[in-house]
Amino acid sequence: MSRPSQPEPECAIPFDSASQRVFLHLWRTYDLLRSVEDECLSDFGVSAQQYNVLRILRASHPEAMPTMQLSRKMVSRGPDITRMLDRLSKNKWIRRDRPRGNRRVVEVGLTDAGLDLLSEMDAAIIEMHERQLGHLKSKEKEQLIELLKIVRRPHEDNREGWLA
Repeated sequence: MSRPSQPEPECAIPFDSASQRVFLHLWRTYDLLRSVEDECLSDFGVSAQQYNVLRILRASHPEAMPTMQLSRKMVSRGPDITRMLDRLSKNKWIRRDRPRGNRRVVEVGLTDAGLDLLSEMDAAIIEMHERQLGHLKSKEKEQLIELLKIVRRPHEDNREGWLA
């Protein structure tokens, strides 16, 4: 009489430290959540960083903001904000101006087309975040935010205007 086959036990890769284990859990979580984000944003033809720029600009609309200030407010630092802004400008989602008083400064603002795109995206973004984190209770979300702030604290440079 044969016994039903049992699944093979997972081969656990040992961790070098508890810190490595935490880091790898964060990395895996980021990867899973990012794939949901990429799927959502690709429907609108924007990257996560491009969406982040548009989201920040909507918060200051109708005012424009200097490129350096915009860069400080971004969730992740892009290596070349100028090229990203070029792509957003090519799609007519943003406008760039140089103030008369200081030609070295470039101010970036959202266009009507950019506002329209964001309005079109709003429901999908809410649904995406629910897919990513909707299974957590409100208290769990707050606890997670607090833990992540603690993790970031020694590494952040107190970037102006970043998430509270």
